[in-house]
Formats: sequence, structure tokens, C-alpha cells
Amino acid sequence: MFPWRDRTGRFSPLKAAAFSGVLLPAFWIAIEAWLGWLGSRPVTEAIHQSGLWSVRLLALSLAVTPLRLALRSTKLISIRRILGVSVFAYAALHFALYILDQHFNLAVVASEIVSRFYLTLGFIGFCGLCALAATSTDAMIARLGSARWNRLQQSVYTITALAVVHFFMQAKADVSEPILMGGIFATLGLYRLAQRTLGDLSIWQAGVVSALGALATMLTEAFWYAYSVGAPFERVLSANLDFSYSIRPVWFVLAAGSVLVVARALRPFIGPAKPLPRRLRTGAGTIGHLS
Repeated sequence: MFPWRDRTGRFSPLKAAAFSGVLLPAFWIAIEAWLGWLGSRPVTEAIHQSGLWSVRLLALSLAVTPLRLALRSTKLISIRRILGVSVFAYAALHFALYILDQHFNLAVVASEIVSRFYLTLGFIGFCGLCALAATSTDAMIARLGSARWNRLQQSVYTITALAVVHFFMQAKADVSEPILMGGIFATLGLYRLAQRTLGDLSIWQAGVVSALGALATMLTEAFWYAYSVGAPFERVLSANLDFSYSIRPVWFVLAAGSVLVVARALRPFIGPAKPLPRRLRTGAGTIGHLS
């Protein structure tokens, strides 16, 4: 079945938009490579960009459940498989480009993965994505059974942790992007935890979750720079209020969390409030749920 059609075979604008969206970064990387815009080390830059988009799309795929819970809508579930498989696709491109960078010397690739801890973590995470992608089809879901399949899908949280640490360790000096993505993942995790603990969140509860995610991001950044380069803790914190140089990760994380708050506020205008099925309230499934 074409990815832009729903389960009845009809054209789905939402799925078409999602499918087009996940292809755009790959097209852009290809255009940059064709026009020579990837710098003096084009393969290395393409490795970084493909890995970054894999992490970004992972965040989007994990945001589907919190967003549909905030909106109390089941429509978003139709794009989760597209987003999830795209995470694997960009991770596979990331790994393939790394093999290319090593001139297809698989012995060197294996040696590097074993000897460099951040590569070991990244490879374990990639193997996890391979398993999730391989079991994302309807046939595999039926073969595994919903209970076993859902348990397998829960491994996405471990994969996410591995991806963030891998991203953080390879960033070396500038860790702004890994901290930003880590903050977004923390916000999404806090939202899911709050939802399971408190039930349906109100607007102000969603706002508290958003603020806590931003606070965790701000403190993590301050602690990291204080530990790694000896920067004064208070000075790093105060830099979040200085917009003359750059916008710090905390503001992007707060903006991402605010999307959930706005979604919760828009719920009455989206449609009539009605209880979600139990499997949706508990957020079962992640990467490759039925589309």
C-alpha cells in the first residue's frame, strides 16, 4: 500500500504531508552534495546531518502519543509508522555513510565500533532500530502478537537514551544541539509519566511539564559546562537571558513543550471531548504502530 493512502486505500493528506516531510532532509543533503555545499569533508558533514535528522525524527515519532493525548484525537496515529520507519532510514544512511568514509573497510569499521564507546552505543541503538523496523509490518505484528510486539516497541526508550548519549559524546566541544534534543526527549518523557500518573492532564499541568523539561535542560547545560571547562555555574545560567549571541537550548525546549500546552488548549475546538480507547490512553506502541 502506498504510504500516502489510509487503510481503506483512499488518499490521506496527513500521511502525504508526513511522507513528503521525512523525504525533504534527504533531498536537501543530496542537493548540498551535488552543489558542493557540504564543505571540505562532504562525507563527514553528510554523516552528521543524517544522524541529526534521525534523532529529530525520533523525537517527532515519540511526540505523536503526547500530542494525540493532548488533543484527544486518534488521527495522528496514522503517521507514526511513517515517522518511525524514517528514523531507521536516516540511521541506516548515517551508518552507510560512515562505512563509505572508512572506504568500505569493514574490518576498520568493526574495530572502530568496538574501540570507541560512543560508536558502540550508536551501533547498539542502530541494531535496535533494525529490529523495530523489521517488525513494523502488519504481518510481523500478527506473527508476534500484540502483547509481545508492544513489549518490543518499548525498547525505543532505551534506543533513545543510547542515541542521545551517542550524539552528546561525538559532539565534543559544542553540545548545544545534543542538550536541546535531550531536553525535548525529557519533556516528552515527563509528559508520558505525568499522563500515566495523573490521568488526563489539564492545561496548567501540561504547562508545568513543559517548564520542568526546560528547567532540566537549563541545569544540565550549566552543570556540563561547569564540569567540562570550569565555567561558573551562575554565569552559564545567566547566559540563557542573553540573546545577543545565540538562543540557548532551553528556549527551544520550552517552545517544543509549549506545543503540547497549546494542543491541550485547542482540544475543545478540535472536536467533541470523548474518551480514548485504553490502549491509546496508556500510549501503547511507539515506532511502527498500525497506521
